[in-house]
Amino acid sequence: MGDHLAAADAFARIAEQASRLQRLQVLLDAALPAYLLPGTRIANLKRGKVVIHADSGAVAVKLRQLAPRLAESFIQQGQEVTGIEVRVQARRRPLAGMRPASPKTIGSRPKLALASLASGLEEDSPVRRALEKLLRNT
Repeated sequence: MGDHLAAADAFARIAEQASRLQRLQVLLDAALPAYLLPGTRIANLKRGKVVIHADSGAVAVKLRQLAPRLAESFIQQGQEVTGIEVRVQARRRPLAGMRPASPKTIGSRPKLALASLASGLEEDSPVRRALEKLLRNT
């Protein structure tokens, strides 16, 4: 029974921390200029220090300049913030959003010219084999 209570208590602490981070993210989004929003996110809050991740060094520099104003804004909104730490932490881009590479094709005239070139080369020529492979794959 004690294990279940300890686990429930641990989950409650995690849920409370997640809720604090979400509130801070909303406040951060409201305090930042629109051009910084896509590259900025709250990463952690520990002992009053807010850790903000920036997608690039340029965003991090701007956030460090804004840090005193951001901390004051958090405090005015009732958050217990003693400082702000900015770290560069690029987001991993999901592969699902990437378009698959489209196969390259060669037009009919260049294909005929390459075939003619290949047929004029010796049978065991590495260039001929490469051209024939190229023609098969396009």
